[in-house]
Amino acid sequence: MDTAPIRTALVSFGISSRTFHAPFLTTMPGYSLDAVVERNSDIAVGKYPWIRTHRSLEALLADDGIELIVITAPNDTHYPYAKACLEAGKHVVVEKPFTIRSAEALELCRLSERTGRICSVYHNRRYVADFLTMREILQEGMLGELHTFTAHYDRYRPDPRTYGFWREFPEPGAGVLYDLGSHLIDQSLVLFGAPKAVLADIRRQKPYSQVDDYFDIQLDYGFLRVTLHSSMLVREMGPRYQLHGTKGSFLKYGEDPQEDRLKAGDLPVGDNWCHEEEAFHGLLHTELQGEVVKKKWPSKKGDFRLYYQNLHRSIRQGEPLSETPQHGHNVVRMIELAFESSEKRAWVEVNGLIPF
Repeated sequence: MDTAPIRTALVSFGISSRTFHAPFLTTMPGYSLDAVVERNSDIAVGKYPWIRTHRSLEALLADDGIELIVITAPNDTHYPYAKACLEAGKHVVVEKPFTIRSAEALELCRLSERTGRICSVYHNRRYVADFLTMREILQEGMLGELHTFTAHYDRYRPDPRTYGFWREFPEPGAGVLYDLGSHLIDQSLVLFGAPKAVLADIRRQKPYSQVDDYFDIQLDYGFLRVTLHSSMLVREMGPRYQLHGTKGSFLKYGEDPQEDRLKAGDLPVGDNWCHEEEAFHGLLHTELQGEVVKKKWPSKKGDFRLYYQNLHRSIRQGEPLSETPQHGHNVVRMIELAFESSEKRAWVEVNGLIPF
């Protein structure tokens, strides 16, 4: 077994690379951050003086010392960059959304199989406190048979962005559904599998918006109805998640603390990374062992490191990959179906997903 650290490079060094990738690649013993692609600046080498800076993806792909490439460039680059990396014999991690079009995602799935290189999508919201806690509650049947699941990813951002401007340009892959919706859709698919049909309302709420900044999506699972919602004009947040079953309910407020800690410069090290404060624990009101209980329910510990730990085992030991290109494909396909539903103002049958 190869015990050497996985030699890794980042494509771009924006908010995503600085917040969600570089802190892990430079602190986890199974990785080394060796290179970056920055076309016009030297921000990365100022923070990590040992790395090599390339001015193009082509120059990076010629770097024989790199095994794994993490793509955090704008959404429209994900497919061509990932394709080039796989064809060059590199393993690749692609930020969400995996691609803009499901046909592109399907091609990457096939290319990964053909080259024998790993292609993973960075669905890190599987490793946050609320999702891990909800998954445990559902797996243990604490709420009985679930009939309602509501998830909100709201923010209050009435003014134009001061960073990440490309996200608000009217280009393919822009807008809140591709951005935040990718997280909520992936969580739903992991928890419940493929729905039967989708009904979506996708719109622009802010007067200056050129791309969607609001969505309300319903997923039909038969007895279970799932609602996924996002708006950029919510100043007072309600519950982030609501779960209602035949025996009880679970309500969860607040957001996993990892992102804020990473943005503040904290490093993801030690056993205490990263516990959620008790004030943000969810409310469980249900029946357990014949007794009705209504109390705070301790959150599971979120840990983005779990993503990179699994990836390391997959590359070095051949273990199954948790976040596969097929998962990335299914999220993009659901986004396409949601847009189709919104345009038709009608329910659309879910089709074209790769079996779980």
